[in-house]
Amino acid sequence: MVDRLLYICYHIFELFDFRKEFVQGELDDTMQRIVVVDDAEINRELLRNILKDSYEIDMAQDGEEALQKLHRHENDAAALLLDLYMPRMDGFSVIAQMKKDGLQSKIPVLVISGERSVEIEDKCFRMGVSDFIRKPFDPCIVRNRVKNAVELFACKNQLEQKVEEQNETLKKQYRIIQMQAEELKQAKPFNKLMMQYRCAIMEVETKLKVLNNEFAQTYNRNPFESIQSRLKTPESIYDKLRRKGYPITVKNVEKYLSDVAGVRVICSFPDDIYRLAELFARQDDIILLKEKDYIKNPKDNGYRSLHLILNIPVFLSKGKKYMKVELQFRTIAMDFWASLEHKLKYKKDMENAEEIVARLKACAESIEALDYQMQEIRDKIDMPEK
Repeated sequence: MVDRLLYICYHIFELFDFRKEFVQGELDDTMQRIVVVDDAEINRELLRNILKDSYEIDMAQDGEEALQKLHRHENDAAALLLDLYMPRMDGFSVIAQMKKDGLQSKIPVLVISGERSVEIEDKCFRMGVSDFIRKPFDPCIVRNRVKNAVELFACKNQLEQKVEEQNETLKKQYRIIQMQAEELKQAKPFNKLMMQYRCAIMEVETKLKVLNNEFAQTYNRNPFESIQSRLKTPESIYDKLRRKGYPITVKNVEKYLSDVAGVRVICSFPDDIYRLAELFARQDDIILLKEKDYIKNPKDNGYRSLHLILNIPVFLSKGKKYMKVELQFRTIAMDFWASLEHKLKYKKDMENAEEIVARLKACAESIEALDYQMQEIRDKIDMPEK
């Protein structure tokens, strides 16, 4: 009865206000299509009359009919106006089926309902609807909400398309990098340089193992827990030179990159890091080129580590040659944090990114405090009895 009165009142208001002009002939082919779904014919007609000057209106009386129309017009439907409570198939089921069929990413859904429950409205938004229009309908609100939903959804789709195009461009660039890196990899001078870097890594590992054995003999403990080493891939080398703006040549790899060869030493305590780094760097055949102390001066995100860039002598058949090696020192706790932070950093679609970054930094500070507490405990244990 209420819907019938609203229908009559609307038409009386429409006649006396002269807001509508009589439109003859067929609808303009350029009009966007709106699908209106409601089991009450009066509501469907009300919405049709509100929107007919701006959109081509297609109507359905239940959820099953609506889905048939959506599948038929999935490429040209601009929006769906959907009642929640209908026989045969209700609005919630329609939204769920649209998501399953991949229609929800193509067509925005605006719920039309007399429902006043906050919980129901929240449920609709969590299911992915674009807006909520309450009965009785106000023509201005209906027009503006439909217009905004259609335009925002179109902008969203355009942005997604742009991102997809950019991703495709990046993929093509990466494939080019892979091809050029493979060519670099096959080049004899490049393979020779990589062999020299591998030899430099072996030299570093040998020197560290000698120090470790000496410590074990003298102090009855080992200064580090483990050694990890890696050689940059051709793809990574190519990409880094390209980002730095240097031509991709074997000469430039050796001249401008200092981390092609990398060795990471995992120590038990912070003071072991500095003691071991000092002993290593002052060996008379090693040249210390650069030191970055991220333990005393952590990065903004909380990262801690001691980095040394060294020239390491490699003894080849034709003589001695110095090769750059990046040597990193971390405690077990620092390495644990850095490993997890690296995995999270490259995780896509991460929600609450700022909060996670802040919590990671807080964890880094807690880990630093823990490192020094454990070091104090070790010092007390090692303290000679009086």
